[in-house]
Amino acid sequence: MPRYKQLIFLGFMASGALAGCASGKSAEQDGAARGRQAGEAIRPEGAANEEVTPQDANGDGRPDVWTYTVDGRKVRQELDLNWDGRVDLTRYFDASGVKARESLDLDFDGRVDSTYFYEKGVNTRRERDTNGDGRPDSFIYYEGGKLVRKERDTRGAGRIDYWEYWEGGQVDRIGEDLDGDGTVDKWTRNPNNTARE
Repeated sequence: MPRYKQLIFLGFMASGALAGCASGKSAEQDGAARGRQAGEAIRPEGAANEEVTPQDANGDGRPDVWTYTVDGRKVRQELDLNWDGRVDLTRYFDASGVKARESLDLDFDGRVDSTYFYEKGVNTRRERDTNGDGRPDSFIYYEGGKLVRKERDTRGAGRIDYWEYWEGGQVDRIGEDLDGDGTVDKWTRNPNNTARE
């Protein structure tokens, strides 16, 4: 499949996923009403030594992909997945050109809502701001490409208070901090976890 068709296909897939996360009300207005703290911008300031190559993936005459290089090495790529003229996904690459991090703007407000971290191109952690305060409050960890743990700050206090440990593709146990001190007060085991047997 030609490269431009791959980018178009990627745009369709991602815009469908992102559209499911958007609401009819502007997230910027909603965040302002709740006193939202400014999170990381989805489109960072470029460095003076970066060169940018814009690409028009959907043929509408406007760039949809911006690739940034330093001394010929790709360092960052920005994508407009729903073709509204604004960046929705930013990829960062390590010194060897392997993807190290992806930042996503899921509600189209220009701010990072979710970040995926990679080691040697494999996803190891995901962070997400689920309440719009500009700080991640949901964390998902992977080992060898498999989900091993989820953590959440369910109270918005800036401290983890809910833990899920996964084994064999299912929840093994859940820990809850009931008094807000940052430690588990209650453990619940999955009685149906066949991975322990």
